[in-house]
Amino acid sequence: MVQAKNEMLSTLPALLRSVGKADDVAVIVASGSPQLSYAELHAEVDRVAAVLRSSFGVAQGSVVSMAFPNTIELVILFLAVTRARAIAAPLNAAYKEEEFRFYMEDAGAACLIIPAKAGGGSAEKAGTTLGIPVVAAEWMTSSESAQALGLKLVSGAVKGESSIDDDDGPGPLPEPDDVALFLHTSGTTSRPKGVPLTHGNLTASMKNIIRTYDLQSTDRTLIVMPLFHVHGLMAALLATLAAGGTVVLPAAGRFSATTFWHDIATYGVTWYTAVPTIHQILLSHHHRSPLVEYPRLRFIRSCSSSLPPPVLHSLEEEFKAPVLEAYAMTEASHQMTSNPLPEHGGHKPGSVGRPTGIELAVIDSDGKMLETGRIGEVCVKGANVTKGYVNNEEANKAAFTGGWFHTGDRGFLDADGYLMLTGRIKELINRGGEKISPSEVDNALLSHPAVSEAVAFAAPDEKYGEVVNAAVVLHPGAVASSKDIIEHCKTKVAPFKVPAHVFITDSVPRTGTGKIQRRFVAEKFLKEAQQQHGPAANPVEASAKSGKDAS
Repeated sequence: MVQAKNEMLSTLPALLRSVGKADDVAVIVASGSPQLSYAELHAEVDRVAAVLRSSFGVAQGSVVSMAFPNTIELVILFLAVTRARAIAAPLNAAYKEEEFRFYMEDAGAACLIIPAKAGGGSAEKAGTTLGIPVVAAEWMTSSESAQALGLKLVSGAVKGESSIDDDDGPGPLPEPDDVALFLHTSGTTSRPKGVPLTHGNLTASMKNIIRTYDLQSTDRTLIVMPLFHVHGLMAALLATLAAGGTVVLPAAGRFSATTFWHDIATYGVTWYTAVPTIHQILLSHHHRSPLVEYPRLRFIRSCSSSLPPPVLHSLEEEFKAPVLEAYAMTEASHQMTSNPLPEHGGHKPGSVGRPTGIELAVIDSDGKMLETGRIGEVCVKGANVTKGYVNNEEANKAAFTGGWFHTGDRGFLDADGYLMLTGRIKELINRGGEKISPSEVDNALLSHPAVSEAVAFAAPDEKYGEVVNAAVVLHPGAVASSKDIIEHCKTKVAPFKVPAHVFITDSVPRTGTGKIQRRFVAEKFLKEAQQQHGPAANPVEASAKSGKDAS
């Protein structure tokens, strides 16, 4: 009976409306803005879905692009678009015009919705260039009180202005196989690929996340990850709502270390999820301006890139909560594995945990499953996994073979079934035939007491083909030279893994979600080295030719 019920709850509206919640309990809390109960949220979602269909021509299967920070408007619009059986395609509001054009054109967007106060920006210019109707959205409140009136949609490019009281129906409910979300991969090794995710994919992932962390109606999360990214959208927003919990949207719609703990305490937040960069920012802020006592959290979740064990230990020591690292990809509607809560087996620093509601195997280059402890490609299958990329037959052949989705990540399963990742297949550094995992070098660099962040990458070399280079950021006030750090690495890893050159910098390139991409780090620092020393193969060779010390 439970299984049959779960199968019925395989669309976003069905799963989110299955939650029993008192009408007066706030489930969306926007700092300095409105608070909505579940009843108010669903009523507004239905109304806006009706408006989108009747006034703005949004039809079943239409791709609707949205460019917002983490605001109440984006939450309502995402749910309304998917309720209308259309496809939500949230975008980073900080994109440049050329980026907006690429993502909207590649997705086949039929409509673009932007904040009412963002008129004339890069998104609108891109939409206009592509001939896409541009709609402006704004949350309205009464001028006499803080009472919410709802979302107002306006556009001169389509049928006109919606009425707050528009009462057209939202249309038939979506089906599990309807595409609900369209995102692009981050493009770490190639052109970003379009990923369609169905209602069935999303709800399967939401249920997995809820089970993993025992999310309840008493849980509250502060959204610090952007909602245009699958991490924030799935783990923070949708899973919390589906568990009957409360979502807190920060002021200004974005993460701020200066207001983070105030919001945690004010709204009774019980957990949060973020990328390692945000965790490190919180630690840095703590070291500069520590609180006498931090609000107690049930757990802290880390995902989207590798969390160095020293950072995990610091988080647990300073903030007194278990830190659970997870492993996720857009193609799997986010979560694939996670470290469990302490009461469910405990977590292992350096591991991304056990499979959560999916099948997982480590497979060699011949398609053979490998036994415990052997390194190969991590492959998964499950109801949360997309059926394939859009209009990309070559990528589908490479990624979806033998009934598995091939993640492109290398790793192994330990004796307890915990997954250890060793790096991306295409990021492996091949030094004269010796294969080096950049993440292993990262950990060696991070063990130096002065190093706050570290990114190892491949640099071209005439003798070995490739050698290890790295970029590091030092802790505030710390002092160390490249030579100091290289000598430290010699005590941690084999000689062939020791960086030939270490760049000391104030920051490293990141994506809009705070994720570090080694390809871009390598491009930045190798280009700087070439500009400084000329077109030599790598900084070591350049320094040797100029008679200077490479370190």
